[in-house]
Amino acid sequence: MTGDIRNNTAKSRFELDADGHIAVSYYTVAGNVVTFKHTEVPKELEGRGIGSKLIKGALEQARAQGLKVVALCPFVKAYIGKHPEFADLLK
Repeated sequence: MTGDIRNNTAKSRFELDADGHIAVSYYTVAGNVVTFKHTEVPKELEGRGIGSKLIKGALEQARAQGLKVVALCPFVKAYIGKHPEFADLLK
């Protein structure tokens, strides 16, 4: 499921393409901690679970890289709150 999620390190964001639009989640990395700052889902993609798919994939990639997570972004924070399987990633 995370194969569609790109980590665009040049722009410090995770990306998901859907129907000609791109949903993104901006982050910074310091040491072994990734801080999610802001997530944007274009209006054309709202209500279709695109943001959730994006964040799930981003968190799975963070886990695979052994990173801890700081969720400054309200969407990421809410997603982790609803999906306790990712709570162990929180710093």
